[in-house]
Amino acid sequence: MSTLFDTFIAPPCHDEIEVLYQDDHLLLINKPTGLLSLSGKNPQNIDSVHHRLVQIYPGCTLVHRLDFGTSGLMVIARNKATNAALCQQFSLRAVTKVYSALLCGHLSEDEGVIDAAIAKDPALFPLMSICAISGKPARSRYRVVERFNHPLKDGTVLPLTRVQLFPETGRTHQLRIHCQHLGYAIWGCDLYGGRLLPGTERTPRLMLHASELHFKHPVSGEAINAHNGSPF
Repeated sequence: MSTLFDTFIAPPCHDEIEVLYQDDHLLLINKPTGLLSLSGKNPQNIDSVHHRLVQIYPGCTLVHRLDFGTSGLMVIARNKATNAALCQQFSLRAVTKVYSALLCGHLSEDEGVIDAAIAKDPALFPLMSICAISGKPARSRYRVVERFNHPLKDGTVLPLTRVQLFPETGRTHQLRIHCQHLGYAIWGCDLYGGRLLPGTERTPRLMLHASELHFKHPVSGEAINAHNGSPF
């Protein structure tokens, strides 16, 4: 039985990967929206962050991933030892990640916590679902930056809230489904309600960007505080 994931073919991504920092152990990059982190099983989905970088930096491996539509900061390991050390930091939740997002609607609270377990649902694949019984614990914090009204081409006005999102766990689709659960989907999110409001059907991208990444350099122990401003 085929699934939505099996039939998905990523459109060509003509944007380049921006290397923000590199040394003998790791890379910090700015991933463009519309690029897979890792090549898919379908040979038509070969283009990805890893596929592009391994041709320039042989032996490099991914430590974490960003969704296809998400742009922003990723750290890439250049050897196995670095990968192991960085993966340990991620598993111990010693890495701080901050995302910028535009949410549909005006949030009533200035900040808050979303604590909702996330589960795989074979019937809905590739979507995830909120499930307190079978889900894995998932927790995200949010902070409002601004509320504003965005005029659309059809003359309607879309109320938006710019937020910073702080995932404390790293579940698949966590921020996207947590924002939907909160009642304010991320603008442009095709899986979790971000294209349902009038005028949002043809939003060019998912309005989610990995804007900050804080961790310790696995060799020097130096604090790495990476910042990359939101493109929207």
